[in-house]
Amino acid sequence: MRIRVTRNVTIPDPRKLEQFRRAPELGPSVLFFSGGSALRDTSRELIRYTHNSIHLITPFDSGGSSAVIRRAFGMPAVGDIRNRLMALADQSVKGNPEIYSLFTHRLPKEAENEFLRGELDAMATGVHPLVRRIPDPMRKLIRNHFYEFLDRMPTDFDLRGASIGNLVLTAGYLSNRRQLDPVIYLFSKLVQVCGVVRPTVNKDLHLAVRLADGQTIVGQHMITGKESAPITSPVEDIWLTPSLDSDEKTHTAIRNKIKDWIGKADLICYPPGSFYSSVVANLLADGVGKAVASNTCPKVFIPSTGADPETTGMSVADQAEVLCRHLSADAGSTDAEVLGYILVDSKNGEYAGGIGKDRLKANGFTVIDGPLVTERSAPFLDGHAISEFLLSLC
Repeated sequence: MRIRVTRNVTIPDPRKLEQFRRAPELGPSVLFFSGGSALRDTSRELIRYTHNSIHLITPFDSGGSSAVIRRAFGMPAVGDIRNRLMALADQSVKGNPEIYSLFTHRLPKEAENEFLRGELDAMATGVHPLVRRIPDPMRKLIRNHFYEFLDRMPTDFDLRGASIGNLVLTAGYLSNRRQLDPVIYLFSKLVQVCGVVRPTVNKDLHLAVRLADGQTIVGQHMITGKESAPITSPVEDIWLTPSLDSDEKTHTAIRNKIKDWIGKADLICYPPGSFYSSVVANLLADGVGKAVASNTCPKVFIPSTGADPETTGMSVADQAEVLCRHLSADAGSTDAEVLGYILVDSKNGEYAGGIGKDRLKANGFTVIDGPLVTERSAPFLDGHAISEFLLSLC
């Protein structure tokens, strides 16, 4: 039986945090819709208090080494998934630090492909130093993935700067009938991941946006301003498309297991990160908004501080309205059912478009204004502070 209980809470709540810290394996299920590296520090802090966080990651990255893998194999992006798995990995002696070192290793960017191919061969045969020090039977499991990748790798595959963790995930995806969940599960066990990481959808799709000036841009890497010039006009719409060569809108639905993860969360967070390509991108699949609205837990938006090329001219209130528009349209519900709290730091945070507190409150949101930017993290949000605020709301 489930009932709804309303209570007052202290934020941060030292007593509750200490209870979580003493038994993180029994900690709350905080769910994040995210992608990229913006939540890396928060994830590392979070595992001190709970091993039950849930991370639904956007698989639409189309830049960097992810682009090379996606072009070669026609698959979802795995880079952000690998990044979050590593952030949640147990890096103590109780975990598997040797495997962690291997999975976070990147091949040199300047080396010749013949040399890089030799590096992979050495890993597959087990003579490479990073693989040799991993104990059996885990070493044999990992070597099998290298052999799998080498067998399937196109002859012109560019290995420069490749993430070893990405290559292992790719091999597991290809050998498990193009499903990510089995290899993510294995990967999680190998590095003792303290949480759950899953792609929002297991599909080879891309992002497209229409700007206010009428321009349409396809590809996540063309939106973020990191691998191309920043967009010069506000985003008016965002959708999923089947390929980088098409701006046709396509629909896909989340799987039942993703609905279950959303439904069991003790708190749902729309965290800092590139607003459209990392946060909103996760909300585009059919069924996300409905699953969020069906869960009566607290829902929190933490806007990024500093410059985000994707939100030029947008206030925090503008961003909150965009989130609600996408979620409520799918859910057929009110904004209050998909978002309740806005977490900001008006004293130390830099919000280029302003916050818009009065508008947020008029729209029914509770604004929590606290010290999220600390001396050690400035001008960015402090992962430790974010963790404490979110856990206190659970």
